[in-house]
Amino acid sequence: MVIILVVLAGVAFDPLAPLPGVPAIVMLILQIVHSLPRPRRLVGPWTLVAQALLFVWAGQGAPGLLTASVLLIARGPARWVLAGAVVAVTGLLNTADVYTCVNAMVNALTQGLVVFGVTRLNDLRAELHAARNELAEASVAEERERASREFESVLGSSLSAITALAAQGRTGEIVTLARRAAARARRAPPPQAQPPFDDLTPRLALPILVTVHLGFLIVSAVFLWRAAPPPAVLAPALLILAGVTGLQLRHSWPRPPGVRPAHARWTLPLQLALALAPLLFPERPYPQLIGYAAGSLLILWTRWAAFPVVGAVLAVTSVVMALRGIAPVDNLYWTFNALAIAVMFHGLALHTHMVAQVRQARLALAGIALERERRRIARDVHDLLGYSLSAIVVKAELAVRTPERSAEQLADITRIAERALADVAAIPRDSGRPLSLATELASAREVLSAAGADVHADPVIELPADIDALLAMVLREAVTNILRHSRARLCRIELTSQDATARLRITNDGVTDADADTGTDTGTDTHADTDAAPPGQGLRNLTQRVSAHGGSLRTSRVPGGYELLVLQPTGFGRDADGVEPVAGP
Repeated sequence: MVIILVVLAGVAFDPLAPLPGVPAIVMLILQIVHSLPRPRRLVGPWTLVAQALLFVWAGQGAPGLLTASVLLIARGPARWVLAGAVVAVTGLLNTADVYTCVNAMVNALTQGLVVFGVTRLNDLRAELHAARNELAEASVAEERERASREFESVLGSSLSAITALAAQGRTGEIVTLARRAAARARRAPPPQAQPPFDDLTPRLALPILVTVHLGFLIVSAVFLWRAAPPPAVLAPALLILAGVTGLQLRHSWPRPPGVRPAHARWTLPLQLALALAPLLFPERPYPQLIGYAAGSLLILWTRWAAFPVVGAVLAVTSVVMALRGIAPVDNLYWTFNALAIAVMFHGLALHTHMVAQVRQARLALAGIALERERRRIARDVHDLLGYSLSAIVVKAELAVRTPERSAEQLADITRIAERALADVAAIPRDSGRPLSLATELASAREVLSAAGADVHADPVIELPADIDALLAMVLREAVTNILRHSRARLCRIELTSQDATARLRITNDGVTDADADTGTDTGTDTHADTDAAPPGQGLRNLTQRVSAHGGSLRTSRVPGGYELLVLQPTGFGRDADGVEPVAGP
């Protein structure tokens, strides 16, 4: 807001008329109403009409203010037509000579664009900042939709086929298909791609920036042409003008936060030297370029470093012009003109950078949210569907070994596949119901017993809902690992709670040497496809879940087998990073 007010003062104030008239004061007040967020609710067609009636008598800066107001208030293509009309009328009111006409028109255009750009970019920065999570939400929604389509086409079709095969009693094909689907469920998520996004930098930001620089370049070039210096002076002056303007555009161009333009340690002193050089031209000094260099100092340096240097540059400019015989009034005008130009370039560049920074922040938030959602989906697919598919394999193998019980096992396969189909639909939406430790314990007894293991389990104890769901997920993954990586004949599930800490200990006697050595869910997996993810993903998932709730998970070899131990505080709530509660079917 301060930048907007300073820019407005630079446009509206004329040092040669230090006491502005009533029309100029009213014009400026109306422009403040148009440009500042809070008073803007007073804006209406009447304020624009009032400015239009005043700008002929309001003096310097009035055409630029009216151009800015037209661009801010009018809508659609009409605003550009009306802005062009204001510029044209300004030219018709200043027909003393070509320079006066061109200077008035270009000033009306460039000053109007600066005020419009600073005002609108400030609005857009605030809007983008307020809506900075919208891109993240959209990216997550799109990822969920993509995952839903992929799961439906791969896992969903496999589970539907398993249900059909179960109805036909084709157990051998069920085993093959379930193993393939389980390998897909265990596969690690693909590398993160850039989230989809539209270019959030306002479409007008860069055109305005370029147009303003081009406008100042034209005005300065016409001034030099009108001054008619000798060709030996005019040629280098035009080259210096082009160089200073180009460097100014380079310094003002949006860039990532904390990144300076390449070679700025050379380009900034070069621009300053080029801007000061015309002060020493023979016959008369040309101070028009000082504002460019001062603007670059404000753009590239911190305010505490830039302010005294800018002040020193303006003071040197004023002293040199006085020594060169420039009248005090003209000296004051050009010094103020340089300051106004510096403030305009600084304000426009500053707000363009702010918008670009908000864009980068939104994109970064979207990337973080997208990666988190991908990991959440991959984790839930691994933990939820991996168990169901492993259970289907066990049931199908049992049906092959015991034909007299095949009808019962096939009925269980159908039930498990239908529940897994519900998981396929629920996981991308993160809409599944929390798991129940009692339900998972009963399921573990059934599946492990079907796999030939003797199960000894403590009764379920009452726990907070989120801890109950968490330990249910741990139990489900532990059973999945036992089914995949061991030939356990004895499994113990111990569950206690003491001193506000729940303790879940799961042991089995089917550990392999590889399992014991690594302490992870490794070992020989005769059921895994060659494209399965590297082993260990399940326990990494569990460790992350438990840690997010303030607990600890440890796996190790113990006498007679393998142990998974969880110590979980029962009073621990949602983690500080906002990790979602454990969800399941």
